[in-house]
Amino acid sequence: MEPLYTMSSSELTRLQAIQALEAGVTTLAEVADRLRLSIRQAKRLRRSYRDCGPAGLVSKRRGRASNNRVDPELLAAAIERVRERYVDFGPTLASEKLTADGMPIKRERLRQAMIAAGIWKPDLKRRRELHPPRERRPQRGELIQGDGSPHAWFEKRGPRCTLLLLIDDATTLIAAGYFAPSETTEAYFELMRAYIERYGKPFALYVDKHSVFRTTRLTVAQDPKSPTQFARAMQELDIELICANSPQAKGRVERANRTLQDRLVKELRLYNICDIASANAFLPDYLNAHNERFAIQPRSEIDAHRPLQQTDDLHIILSHVEERVVSKDLTFKFQSKTYQLTPDSRERRMQHQHVLIRCINGEMIVQHRGSSVSFAEIFSFAQPVVDAKSINAQIDRSRLGPRLPDPKRQHIPPRTHPWRQ
Repeated sequence: MEPLYTMSSSELTRLQAIQALEAGVTTLAEVADRLRLSIRQAKRLRRSYRDCGPAGLVSKRRGRASNNRVDPELLAAAIERVRERYVDFGPTLASEKLTADGMPIKRERLRQAMIAAGIWKPDLKRRRELHPPRERRPQRGELIQGDGSPHAWFEKRGPRCTLLLLIDDATTLIAAGYFAPSETTEAYFELMRAYIERYGKPFALYVDKHSVFRTTRLTVAQDPKSPTQFARAMQELDIELICANSPQAKGRVERANRTLQDRLVKELRLYNICDIASANAFLPDYLNAHNERFAIQPRSEIDAHRPLQQTDDLHIILSHVEERVVSKDLTFKFQSKTYQLTPDSRERRMQHQHVLIRCINGEMIVQHRGSSVSFAEIFSFAQPVVDAKSINAQIDRSRLGPRLPDPKRQHIPPRTHPWRQ
């Protein structure tokens, strides 16, 4: 009775081909072509068949342990470490942390072990609508995607906050990040200041339709077509502001937010970071390590960033700006306070003129046609209510000088004028 052999389908195909070769039905070249092997390899198979019979075509590694097997003791220790410190980590991130801890285990093997141990379950999501990918810009700085991600970044150890990100479209490089209590204009000003000081001015900024970037409703004092504070600053810096119609349009920064919500939250937990100031101090080092792994090379070596001009003062441009009209007595109101131009600026030509008020780090600057104008506070509506005479008494009109003729005012001759006779 002939012995029985356990063979795979490919080994059975080889056996049939070699038996046909030994019977003289086919040639060696035809066997090599059928098995997609070289002539030399076909000769080796024929030699093994002649020496050992069908057993010579069976793989010698069958029944032996794999050379890439993981030590069972090491795998058990790794699973125990995952239970202790990385219980909610995914297989990829857990594999990275175990490698850093001196337990090098490949991601797929760890994934299987975590599933078998009941630590991790596959994410079986419904099939979503597919969006065609947009081609990347070829140059660095040609398009920057920005977005804010409100999330429990400190979990239950600290308050809920927002992470603002700027990502280069050509390289997926997270160029700047900033933790803030909420998504405000001042927070985006700080983010743009850090980005421009490091890289320069980009050509375009791709954001969503948040109220920071575009006017969303009509108010009494603001035209819906007028730009917001952030849009006005981008105009002064000559940076095109593009508002996306959907989250998928700026998918790179959206996917980066999802990645950081998984990875960065766990890193903040490992370092026991519980407040915004400590998170902002930790963020640059983390982003450098993140970019070394995930950033790619652009198609073009040309850097599209533009340097700052001499007229580009970031502290002035990236500030809150409002416009006021100077009254007849050279006063204007701002934030429930009344201000009057000081003696060196009290001239009749300033009456009814438009001035720009800039708030920079709690300091107020008044400008007229690009030049600073000195002023002083004379009344605050936060004080107890007084009558109009007391308010007028605080306004000094002693140095206003004679009234200058208004060239726009039409002259009406009196009734006794000869022209009327």
